[in-house]
Amino acid sequence: MANTPQSKKRARQVERRTEVNKARRSRIRTFLRKVEEAIASGNADAAKDALRAAQPELARGVTKGVMHKNTVARKMSRLSSRVKALSAQ
Repeated sequence: MANTPQSKKRARQVERRTEVNKARRSRIRTFLRKVEEAIASGNADAAKDALRAAQPELARGVTKGVMHKNTVARKMSRLSSRVKALSAQ
């Protein structure tokens, strides 16, 4: 357990930050799930719209330190290629 006042404060801050990060990560996953569902349904327009909505959320996850930039770049690349393939059909 934290003993010094500073370590007690840091423990409180970590708890608050953890809650914010959990909410942010959950929000990102929701956007990703919407893209996945749109791709699965075969609706190219819905998939494009969902991807367009998800991209800023993913980028925000990087700037806020919730996700690594390479992870987000990989996810965006793979999703966009799948959406592109769907619209090409």
